[in-house]
Amino acid sequence: MRMTKYTHSCVRFDKPGTDGGRSTLVVDPGSFSEVEEALDGAQALLVTHEHPDHIDVVRAAAALESSASLEAWAPAKTAGQLTEAAPSAASRIHVAEPDAEFEAAGFHIRTFGSQHALIHASVPVVANIGYLIDGEVFHPGDSFTVPYGVAVPTLLVPIHAPWSKVGEVLDYVIAVRPQRAYPIHNALMNDLGTGLVEGHAQRISGLYGTQFAHLAPRESVEL
Repeated sequence: MRMTKYTHSCVRFDKPGTDGGRSTLVVDPGSFSEVEEALDGAQALLVTHEHPDHIDVVRAAAALESSASLEAWAPAKTAGQLTEAAPSAASRIHVAEPDAEFEAAGFHIRTFGSQHALIHASVPVVANIGYLIDGEVFHPGDSFTVPYGVAVPTLLVPIHAPWSKVGEVLDYVIAVRPQRAYPIHNALMNDLGTGLVEGHAQRISGLYGTQFAHLAPRESVEL
């Protein structure tokens, strides 16, 4: 399948469909991302959690109402927000639960984790679901969730966040031990910060057998 990164944590997956067409799934089209472009032609939308940088409810709801083939999965609060904003798509909006499996646009999905990483004791912790897509790619949302009982070939790494530091990011990659890793959650970094943090990630993850590589917005890789 082809994986295309958009700004911040939005990622799109495309593969041949069973009917000769194309199966397309998008994760976390948030307010920092190219929402309409990412969702163009998609049949499935996965949301890790409710924060606006991971789901632009208004723009995602518009896509749900304009495409009768688009389904969405999200934690309960976000699923409710999407249903309220896109009532005509209510039957196509599903609650994502922890430790579940389902099919979305021809992709096999397993869910892991249940909550957002702690930002501060004064900031409420919200639900967060990580998605393993076709047994190939894990998108953790805003968490350092380590999927249990499976090998993760490709890890999407939240490289910079208000809730993390570089050492924790490196420990996360070491804990998962993927074959390859790509950075997400990087809209708040400038070029200097990106080079510094990703340089650490490339060097340290390489010691543990992981190939870490940068992806720019709209850049794609074949998996």
